Formats: sequence, structure tokens, C-alpha cells
Amino acid sequence: MTSTTATASLPDAQQPRASFVVPALGAVYFVWGSTYLAMRVAVEGLPPFFMASTRFILTGLVLLAIVKARGAPWPTRREWLYAVPVGSLMFVLGNGTVALAEQHISSGIAAVVCGTMPLFVGALAPLFGERATPREWVGLVLGFAGVAVLSLGGELRAHPLYAAVLFLAPMSWALGSLLARKLPLAKGLMSAATQMLAGGLVMGVVSLAAREGVPSSPPASSLFAWAYLAVFGSLVAYSAYTYLLRHTRPAVATSYSYVNPAIAVAIGALLGKEHVGPEVLVAVVLIITATVLVVVRRR
Repeated sequence: MTSTTATASLPDAQQPRASFVVPALGAVYFVWGSTYLAMRVAVEGLPPFFMASTRFILTGLVLLAIVKARGAPWPTRREWLYAVPVGSLMFVLGNGTVALAEQHISSGIAAVVCGTMPLFVGALAPLFGERATPREWVGLVLGFAGVAVLSLGGELRAHPLYAAVLFLAPMSWALGSLLARKLPLAKGLMSAATQMLAGGLVMGVVSLAAREGVPSSPPASSLFAWAYLAVFGSLVAYSAYTYLLRHTRPAVATSYSYVNPAIAVAIGALLGKEHVGPEVLVAVVLIITATVLVVVRRR
């Protein structure tokens, strides 16, 4: 994540292999698209910040053990220190706020709001010395149009306060993603482990401060959703996202935001019985077009 050089400018020997980039994109597209409904199910029986904190602490410890077993060096004190602001932005404000809002907002609407994240990346990128190409800006505009179309048919049942809290998620995730590319964080998957642990611990403090009560016997559906979020949403997908941030352009790494709303709405309709209207078809066309413009770089 510390590299600030665009992928397109790297020598051929340093270009990320397509065999790694494609599966990583698939993970952040489809797995993260399914986590919105899983999170809604999880918070039906578990407090939001407690649920998210335990999820990321456990996943961070597992990932740390795996990376250490492969011979990676232990993170330095400086790398742990820099993981705190990045982990707090991405997990406490970028994920914990979604869990909090989904107590009152449907998973499809949450995905639509989080789909605005690339626009925040484009707005904040100049502060970090990065600029999007005209081709990427076209993709960002089309992606936002797709998200807007998706929102037209949604049933927004949230209280305005929770809607405002939800909008903190894409803004914080964008800022954390850009900050991660500039700070001297740990290398590779060790970076993901330190960020999960730092963010999970900070979120645990937030949970204690909010005096969240832990149910003695949560429903099995919430526990299953928590396990799915921990294994696939955190361990698999976030590790893939860390790889994309380091080896691709920011617009490529964040392009999942266009696909996630469509997948989240589809899963919500099939499994969560959420309403899906004809506007989804129009939105999917815009979202796919935007993704192609962002991901497929010029020859």
C-alpha cells in the first residue's frame, strides 16, 4: 500500500500478474456484495460494534499467525502505530457505521450509499498527490449514476440520523484507502492483519464506551452470519483488497463499489425478500460499463 506509482507505469517485470488481480477483484466484487445482507442478519442478534470488533480481532489474529508461519517479519512499532489511523478509518468508521445503520436500514440501501465511495476517492485524491485520468472520471460518473438509479426504487426506511451515520462509511473508507498508500505500513498481508487488529481493538473501545450489551444466547442465524463475515468478508476479501491497493490504480481497487450494490440488491431480493424493480436493470448496465472503463486500462 505504500507505493504511489500507478500500475500502468511499472516495468513489465513489476506488473501484477493478471492471474492474481482477477481473483482478487472477484473476491471484493462478490464476497463484499454479499456481506451487506450478512451484516444485517448479524446485527439482528448481536450489538453492531461488538459484532464488528470481535470479527476483526479474530480475523486479524488468524491472518497474523498465517503470515508469521510463512516467515514474515514481525511488524515494527512504527508499522503498528500507522495501522491505527488506517484501521480506525476503514473498520471503525468505514465498517462499524454500516453495522450500526443496518439496524434500521436495509442491506440494499446500505450498499447503494457505500457505492459512492469512489467519488470520495476522486475528491480526496488530489490531497495525496494522485489524479484520476479522464477515462477513470467517466467511469466514476457512470458508476455514481448507476448507484443513483438503484436508489430510486429502494425503500428507505432509515431515520435521518442513521442515514447521516451511514454516509460516514464511504467517506472514511476512501480516506483510509488513500492514507494506506502513503503511510509506511507493514508489507503484504501483514498490513491487512495489523489494520484489522488495530481497527478491531479501537472498535472494542467504542463498544465498551457505548455500553453495548452482549446477549447470552444470540440466534444461530446471527452467529452464522458473523462467521461468514469473519472468514469471507474479512480474511478473504480484505486481503484481496489490500493486494489490489498495492498493485493497481486506486480506481481499479475501488471499482468494487460499482458492482457491490447490484450484487447486494440481488442477494437481498433472493434471500432477504427485498423489493427489486425494473430500475435495477438500468443500473446494472451503467455499473458494468463504469467497471469496464475503470478496470480495463488502455493498451
